[in-house]
Amino acid sequence: MPTRIPKHEDFDHLSASLHISLVFPEVPETTTAILILFHGLGDSEAPFATFAKNLKLPGVLAISVCGVSPLPPALLGSLASSDAGPPKHFHWGDDLTLSPSTGDLDPDPGFTKAEDLVFGKLIRETLIEKCGWETNDILLFGFGQGGSLAVGLSSRARQGERVVDVTEGNGTSTTTFKGVVTIGGPLPTSMIPTLSTREKSRTPILACHGRSSEYLDEDAMDLLKKEFTDVREVKWNKSDDTMPRNKDEMLPIMQFFADRLRGW
Repeated sequence: MPTRIPKHEDFDHLSASLHISLVFPEVPETTTAILILFHGLGDSEAPFATFAKNLKLPGVLAISVCGVSPLPPALLGSLASSDAGPPKHFHWGDDLTLSPSTGDLDPDPGFTKAEDLVFGKLIRETLIEKCGWETNDILLFGFGQGGSLAVGLSSRARQGERVVDVTEGNGTSTTTFKGVVTIGGPLPTSMIPTLSTREKSRTPILACHGRSSEYLDEDAMDLLKKEFTDVREVKWNKSDDTMPRNKDEMLPIMQFFADRLRGW
């Protein structure tokens, strides 16, 4: 199927289950790649659509996606009283549970619903089957829990689709994305294929975090390197895993995008 530039109406069927914001390049006809952005726990797609506009990646259609479930009011604290109207704070997990070891929210709440909607509906049904794109045309960017979803989708995608060949027998084809940036988001173990003979994912990963990362620590980095062939680590000179706040923190991300977009 020949590739065509997605139009707003191509995504209308998602409106009941997945809210997105589209940021087209200045000349939509120049689109040669797609960037999908996932916000962190308790945020929404709007700030990340603005982030994508500020990136101004040439020839890139950015799709900022809203989390699949609203945060319960009990977790909003002082925000609950000012959160009148439609929900504004979302998460990507199947549930919100406390970790028995830390008492904090479990960083791996399960991502089945998000995987079904994002990979199944947005990526496979819309971008691939309807518009003719391939996964290796698509970059993923995620912050916090959204970063976990991004690397998790790449991990799950390596399973590919089983192909039956009557002359050569059964085989598998693996699926890779153009690249993934995760800021402070570790790989969820729930999104690692259970096959003991699984190959490493060939999707390139850029993992950014602060000096004292809460979740993307040494063990989490080791797990990424165990499951992916190409993992690049950026340790910022700050303690936390907040979004990049200056040119020095953005530079490795822009370099990664430039490398993956080839020639930008």
